[in-house]
Amino acid sequence: MADELQHTEEQEATSTPTPTPTPSPTDAYLAVAGILIIITVVEVGVFYVPAFQAILAPLLITLSAGKFVLVVMFYMHLKKDHGLFSLIFLLPLVLAVAVLFALLFLFGTLSIN
Repeated sequence: MADELQHTEEQEATSTPTPTPTPSPTDAYLAVAGILIIITVVEVGVFYVPAFQAILAPLLITLSAGKFVLVVMFYMHLKKDHGLFSLIFLLPLVLAVAVLFALLFLFGTLSIN
């Protein structure tokens, strides 16, 4: 019994461990592409739903900005760069979205009531 136990321990020590599969970069690109397709389908669907007509412009702007950020951060490899580059990208984007919403309120396309 002790010999069998020692034999199996030796086999475990000398056997090569099975490598864990690592996700390929292609899988990540396809996942992001799938997310972009889903957001695009939601954008098209929102356009044709009458209940969303009151908030159509800000909703489409928000969805488009989300797609834009996803493309820039992933496909342009900004997520792997220094955090300062992400900040340089994101702050003007936030400012532009704020200006867009302010203009929507100003010209009556979007109302608070």
